[in-house]
Amino acid sequence: MECVGFPKPARRIAVKKIRFAPLAAAGVVLGLTVVGCATAASADPADRGRGADKPATPVTVAKKNTVTLPRVTDDAAMTAARAALTQCKADGLGFVSVSVVDRAGQLQAFVRGDTAAQHTIESSRLKAYTAAAFGADTSDLVERADKGGLRDLPDTLFLPGGVSVKQGKASIAGIGVAGAPDGMLDQKCAAAGLAAIAK
Repeated sequence: MECVGFPKPARRIAVKKIRFAPLAAAGVVLGLTVVGCATAASADPADRGRGADKPATPVTVAKKNTVTLPRVTDDAAMTAARAALTQCKADGLGFVSVSVVDRAGQLQAFVRGDTAAQHTIESSRLKAYTAAAFGADTSDLVERADKGGLRDLPDTLFLPGGVSVKQGKASIAGIGVAGAPDGMLDQKCAAAGLAAIAK
């Protein structure tokens, strides 16, 4: 039997002869055999009748309802990180870590000096994100953070060592350096990283 009206693949299923107890006692067997079709088709009513070979049309968001956020390329991010560490090494501060993050704080590039302490890894990332989020160098945010109660914001670090990377007036990334004995030395290295990818 061919399963008509069902999307492929489908299989036949047969229900055995049905015995009714009252009739069985009288020696009567009802010779009824039920044959049907079963399929693994979607239970979604919208999919019924379409067929397994016709996938659902994807729903897309209108372009006018989306935004495209720029960010630095992977090459530029690594160039900035390397330049910042190179500056620190030239200043005798090779024990720092450098992070480059996008506007949302996601890490794009990272380099750790040979003798950089463990805590510098996260500190450099937090400085980079703080600079990116506020669109300002972290050295300029220290006083503002003290007066405005910003230090309680999660994933931020209001210490010198982070610089904002901008495209026009928009902050699109951040470079953070941590590990030097003075935050302004970290800031100098981060600035060198920015200079390496600036116009």
